[in-house]
Amino acid sequence: MSSSQRTEPDVHGEAAADGPDADRQRRAYSWRFVTPLLMSSVLNPVNSSLIATGLVPIAHAMGVSVGRTVVLVSTLYLASSIAQPTAGKLAEQLGPRRIFVAGILLVLVGGVVGGVGQNLATLIVARVLIGVGTSAGYPAAMVIIRRRAIWAGMSQPPGGVLGGLSIAGTVTVAIGPPIGGVLLAAFGWRSAFLVNLPIALLALVLTMAWVPKDEPLDRLPLRVLASRIDVTGIALFGGAMSSLLVFLLALPTMDWIPLVIAVALGGALVFWELRAATPFIDFRLFASNLPLSRTYLRCALTLLACYTVLYGITQWLEVAHGLSTIDAGLALLPMGIVAAVVSRPIAARNLVRGPLILGAACLVLASGAVMMFSSQTPIVAIIGVTLLFAIALGGTSVSNQTALYVQAPADQVGTAAGLFRTVGYLGSTASSTITGIVFRHNVSDSGLHVVAVILAGVSVVVLVLTVLDRALKAPRTSSPHGKHTATRLQPHQPSAK
Repeated sequence: MSSSQRTEPDVHGEAAADGPDADRQRRAYSWRFVTPLLMSSVLNPVNSSLIATGLVPIAHAMGVSVGRTVVLVSTLYLASSIAQPTAGKLAEQLGPRRIFVAGILLVLVGGVVGGVGQNLATLIVARVLIGVGTSAGYPAAMVIIRRRAIWAGMSQPPGGVLGGLSIAGTVTVAIGPPIGGVLLAAFGWRSAFLVNLPIALLALVLTMAWVPKDEPLDRLPLRVLASRIDVTGIALFGGAMSSLLVFLLALPTMDWIPLVIAVALGGALVFWELRAATPFIDFRLFASNLPLSRTYLRCALTLLACYTVLYGITQWLEVAHGLSTIDAGLALLPMGIVAAVVSRPIAARNLVRGPLILGAACLVLASGAVMMFSSQTPIVAIIGVTLLFAIALGGTSVSNQTALYVQAPADQVGTAAGLFRTVGYLGSTASSTITGIVFRHNVSDSGLHVVAVILAGVSVVVLVLTVLDRALKAPRTSSPHGKHTATRLQPHQPSAK
């Protein structure tokens, strides 16, 4: 197809023959282009957090214990932890828009299945479908944004674009519980699943209308296509992650079999990927790009702390503090608002080191404050402490994503973005494991204090890890107007071998 016949920009990254111009850069990230990406990307955090206030009513409706409904949380994390990097890899190889649309369709199916489900098993199936479907949004969006930047001749997109993805996810996570409380109070627990339908339908329509089409696929033999996607690597990764999460979710019972399987499959994965022509996970990248590895670790530990607050304090407010589902959700609403307010200026300037240190410090302070909570603590004081967690959540999520974007190689940004979410799910799964263990018999003040001690330890590690990370110290660069811009990271340069 000649360039004159194209109706869409070359999103695979080749600039036009006459070179990018100012007009192309101005219209590259219009609100029409960005809106469907943001909508689809929030579907996963919507489903991750909204269910928090629905566990108790779902347990009552299904006639099971609240502890058994926690599987609805862990199932989505399990499906998403495997599907996120897989979707990123497929987006790189098959086209990000195709994977983006396929994910939205799966979300629609999952929303319907969950909305009509009559037992816990059906709801688990729905959560798996939703987990896999929503996992396509974020990594595919990152590939689309990266290719759009290359097409427009830009080294990186405007801060508001990347920040928008992070802010949308961060705010959704924080306001999920209060939204869930309102929905469940008004329409019942099924609304936790049916809420996906209007969001996904609108995202699908806008994507088909405003996101440029992918290039036609090359006609490759199935064997060659499987090699490029690295089906074997994906299968080994999925098996290792599944076994690891099964082990984590069984704690405090030590079920050694899934752990042994996870270690065995993990070893096989490393062995295979080091020899694969196009590896699903490039382990050499982790060894050569330690700043990226540290970004993953910071993300996992930070989300472990924040999700423990979302799930642990929500349950504690409902059971030990005597709040209704809707009141417990509304008590966390300011957390979402503050997270959004904090995130916006950080995203606009692509700030990294400062917000990460501030966020880690807020985690330490907030964890210490939770140790003093009791059933008699005023709600205003509890909300005040959650605002410290909001500062940590809003600042670190944007800054870690910016670090990821510039540290990951351009041709692996989809897989890297998927792994970014996966390590976050590991942290989130660990948080649900912690609350499940501590609150396994009853939800009490003493149990919350144990959670707070764990949070404090994690927060100190995050703070030390951030302060000592010299790679986050980036030189100032000059703007076109001669003024100094915010401190930014330098893009990752592959080593010459």
